[in-house]
Amino acid sequence: MKKLVLIIILAFSTTIIAQTEKYAGNYEAHFDFNDNGVITYTLILKPDGTFAFHNYRKISAKNPEKNSYGKGTWKVKKVNVLYFYTDVNSDLDNKYTIDFTNTKARYYTKSPRDKSDKIVKTKLQFYDSEIPWVKGWELFKK
Repeated sequence: MKKLVLIIILAFSTTIIAQTEKYAGNYEAHFDFNDNGVITYTLILKPDGTFAFHNYRKISAKNPEKNSYGKGTWKVKKVNVLYFYTDVNSDLDNKYTIDFTNTKARYYTKSPRDKSDKIVKTKLQFYDSEIPWVKGWELFKK
């Protein structure tokens, strides 16, 4: 009986780790404009279910550079839908100020059944968030 319980626990934990490995990685969007302006969004999803976010903005030579950071945890609750959470007490401080709680993104990649030469970049598309400027983001896996 103990062996059966151990096998079930190992199988369950292996399945959870395999699911997060699929989504884990570095995602980025980079925008150049006005000859000297740039905005870069970088999201790192770690296999342990945590994430780190960095937003770099340099709009023009007149405006100073601005860096914003966020961190927290992420989970997959539905197939290819990621949910992000930030614990206000432990994840936010003077550096990490962006609260990703209630943010959702859909994971897109080329289907393994698609045998065509079509190139599909793996990406996260954010469709729901309490942060207004996050909705509609497309961050591509590096």
